[in-house]
Amino acid sequence: MRHALLAAAALAACAAPGLAQAQQTPTLPRSALSTAIPQLQEDAALQAAVASTTRPEADRARDRWRHPYEALTFWGLTPGMTVVEIEPGGASWWRHILEPYAAATGGRYVPVNRPLESMGVAPGSADFILVARAFHNWSRGGRTEPYLAAFFQALKPGGVLAVEQHRSVDGLNVADVAPTGYVPESYVIKAAQDAGFVLEARSELNANPADDRDHPFGVWTLPPVRRSADDQGRALTPDQRAAFDAIGESDRMTLRFRKPE
Repeated sequence: MRHALLAAAALAACAAPGLAQAQQTPTLPRSALSTAIPQLQEDAALQAAVASTTRPEADRARDRWRHPYEALTFWGLTPGMTVVEIEPGGASWWRHILEPYAAATGGRYVPVNRPLESMGVAPGSADFILVARAFHNWSRGGRTEPYLAAFFQALKPGGVLAVEQHRSVDGLNVADVAPTGYVPESYVIKAAQDAGFVLEARSELNANPADDRDHPFGVWTLPPVRRSADDQGRALTPDQRAAFDAIGESDRMTLRFRKPE
């Protein structure tokens, strides 16, 4: 597992001041960002949670696309944390790792499906908040700003906001691309910074260069949803279905924000 940690470290990048610009301003090139991050430590409890056969087989099959051990290590998950997962739904992929990990390390896992009604934790009591694949929905419903404000309030000073999100080409209007399931990385960064968060690091761990984002049914054309038809009579041929399956899961941003001390 040590080689995976080294790969995650090599892909990580610290934030640059120029990122707090307007939504449509392209982010800085990766080469302009520092690659230095704190030394990563092996976590046997997290390794065990990821490797556990109690996780659904379909979940474990997706590890090669979602890199759970490397991503959680990059985000800074450590034993004993109070971990909040936002909108996990009824079959959260991350919950099957985070909940047993929290139980094994003396921490707490809190699933929150209505962030503005109940964060499930007292203000300033969460160590780690995970938002996975949600910003495309929030941007269409005017929820991004109030949700991020609620997360900022719930986190302890120094707490982490971890983000995994389908990523569009940067510089596009979020209103145009969000219906396809993707949003620009700069949109997420600016929204989080406006809420008071500091962008501490970003990683290409979950990048997928094969994903050109040109799919008839948006990101849901790709695995794991694999939408192949709609109610207007459009349908993929078997060859098209195979081609989209070959792409794998979406190109995704992996970002680590921190609430200032």
